Amino acid sequence: MATVKFLLCLFCAAVIGWSGLFGSRVLKSELRVQPTRQLILQVAESQLGVHEATGHNDGEVVERYLLYTGNTKGDPWCASFVSWVYGQAGCQQPRTAWSPSLLPLSKRTSNPEPADVFGVYFPGLRRIAHCGIVKMQRGSWIITVEGNTNVAGSREGDGVYSKYRHIRTIKYFASWLKGNKS
Repeated sequence: MATVKFLLCLFCAAVIGWSGLFGSRVLKSELRVQPTRQLILQVAESQLGVHEATGHNDGEVVERYLLYTGNTKGDPWCASFVSWVYGQAGCQQPRTAWSPSLLPLSKRTSNPEPADVFGVYFPGLRRIAHCGIVKMQRGSWIITVEGNTNVAGSREGDGVYSKYRHIRTIKYFASWLKGNKS
């Protein structure tokens, strides 16, 4: 009897999928991701765990991100990280170390998709002062991959982290892949 139940369970899983079998919802952002978007996310996630060497925007990998945008050791690197990730995925653009430049009006979207860029506005600076890559949206939360942050979500962090950010904390989203079918 146990064998029959086990085989029935396997059959159901094959037909309706594990998520349907156990009642999980598949969200829009978890549906099949276009190849370029998928590659951007793979590159970004491969960097999780990268940390600065001394906590001063330095270290071999951090300096590689900075060099990609023409910057040097010690400069803030969240936008350089985003640009480097896109570059490693074969995208010519964006390529900037200035986070506000990643969110131009022509690229903004109100419906973020995986691999889009997000920007956080800092009132004290009166500008976008931190950015990263959207991994997916879950309800009112955006799951991100971002550089130069920390566990608390600082814009002056020490590494590459995946974060949950409430959608209200994000000022803009930008799609650098608009019109790109891949």
